[in-house]
Amino acid sequence: MRLPVAFILITVMIDAMGVGLIIPVMPDLIRDVTGGDLAHAALWGGVLTTVFAVMQFLFGPVIGNLSDRYGRRPVLLVSLVVMAADYVVMAVAGTMWLLLLGRMIGGITAATQSTASAYMADISAPEKKAQNFGLVGAAFGLGFVIGPLMGGLLGEWGTRAPFWAAAGLAGANAVLGYFVLGETVTDAIRRPFQWRRANPLGAFKSLGQFPGFGRLFLVFFLYQVAFFVYPAVWAYFGHARFGWNAGMVGLSLGLFGIMMAVVQGGLIRLILARLGERGTVIYGLVFDVFAFAALAFVTSGTVALILTPLAALGAVITPALQGIMSKAVGDTRQGELQGALTSVSAVAMILAPLLMTSVFAQFTRSDAPVYFPGAPFLLSLGLIVIALAVFLNPRNRAVAA
Repeated sequence: MRLPVAFILITVMIDAMGVGLIIPVMPDLIRDVTGGDLAHAALWGGVLTTVFAVMQFLFGPVIGNLSDRYGRRPVLLVSLVVMAADYVVMAVAGTMWLLLLGRMIGGITAATQSTASAYMADISAPEKKAQNFGLVGAAFGLGFVIGPLMGGLLGEWGTRAPFWAAAGLAGANAVLGYFVLGETVTDAIRRPFQWRRANPLGAFKSLGQFPGFGRLFLVFFLYQVAFFVYPAVWAYFGHARFGWNAGMVGLSLGLFGIMMAVVQGGLIRLILARLGERGTVIYGLVFDVFAFAALAFVTSGTVALILTPLAALGAVITPALQGIMSKAVGDTRQGELQGALTSVSAVAMILAPLLMTSVFAQFTRSDAPVYFPGAPFLLSLGLIVIALAVFLNPRNRAVAA
């Protein structure tokens, strides 16, 4: 693997790790800072998560458009340096307002995933875009697995240790990028920075001019909301349905993340070669219908552990959709497209936890008419069915051929 590609994948992995790395220590850290109880810490934790996602939504297109104008290299390197400094600030923060500021900056710098994806698009032949986006997804999956594991281990050394580790990883990767990352934005594809296209609504309007893109964005959004059922309610679902403790929840999520990395890093190439990008999206959506149905009704913890990694076999939808849209927009707008997709994911990240946890609460409260912890998975199933119907609309065939 070429060093620049390795750098890009490490950057995405660090983005994913940076979120998961601090999850195990956040309750204790917030209680240390505020002096409150666990319930109070949970409320602040929700605020920090929401702020992080809102910043990603607002700044995804900004970062993407900046990379279209000034290049991928400076945007990535500056973001990594700022990310490292931000983790240092959070490591020494003694007030909630400083932690809040840190999460705001973290949400902005985490939007670099759009620039990393744009870099992969720059160096990929049209027929290779989807499978290379799969590598980006695989790196994210590995970060999703490694982050919480490292965070839990480092948390034994204190609530601040994971932040220092995250700062060191981001800083070391910035140094690596300085020496190995070349620039892919040439004068031939460079375009002026425009504020009207560097905000989420402007980016959606601009990209919506491409035939079928509005529906593809809707498919992407519906899938993201449905997929977020895992981080939103899996821990609560495992406890309510199977009596799992934190260790079993972590094991199951680790199995899912590993399989997701295998699928997006390797198996997707075989699926794309056989089905093409459009067929791959259809396969992924149909597979998820059955996966969510199985998880909604499973009653055995052992069977659930088997189903969890198998459910990741549908994790081909995002890179295939990215490949379809990336080929359609051309070389000059890769950053803008990936920034807009980052914003779509951020909106899903904001809405999905509220939606999924509310449904879970309605069907598991003491006076619920029907006790059904799997209800959120049926909601995800419904969203996937709608996404499949939208994608199969004949009007999408021109762009998704």
